[in-house]
Amino acid sequence: MKKLSITAFLMLSTLIFSQETKITPDVKDSRDKALLVKADHAELEAKKKAAEEKAKLPKPYNPKADAQKDIEKLIAQAKKENKNIMIQAGGNWCIWCLRFIQFVQTTPELKQIVDKNYLYYHLNYSPDNKNDKVFAKYINIKEQQFYPFFIILDSNGKKIHIQQSEVLEDGKGYSKEKVKEFLEKGKVL
Repeated sequence: MKKLSITAFLMLSTLIFSQETKITPDVKDSRDKALLVKADHAELEAKKKAAEEKAKLPKPYNPKADAQKDIEKLIAQAKKENKNIMIQAGGNWCIWCLRFIQFVQTTPELKQIVDKNYLYYHLNYSPDNKNDKVFAKYINIKEQQFYPFFIILDSNGKKIHIQQSEVLEDGKGYSKEKVKEFLEKGKVL
């Protein structure tokens, strides 16, 4: 009788345990879906805010521009004015590109450094115009690029430095100190 009671107890426990494991994944699954919905909502909200911010920012990149001719004109002007050329590579699709130029243009100290030392050009990269031939003069176009990045040329059009922008970032914007260092030295390592 003891063996029969123990066997019945074990079978009943197994049955109860198996029923609990069937319920747990369903409960967990619904919780996971709820978390995904919350995460999706947060992601959508962040994208909405970014789109609103992007809509307010100036769009300096021109996919229809003849970048090679524009840069040649800048080189001639740079020789006359004894300035370097700063080429900001990116596009109107790139919020970090738009944030950078807005940051520099609305920060008087940074704008003054740019105006004094550089001729500034926005080299477009977009599906409409990738400017492969122009980019190929300054970078290996087969390597992945992160935008914006900066190509610094001397007044003769010779490449001095390529600067990636992530080292200039601070949170959802740019560090004034790092950008200032970059603009003054032409590079930040």
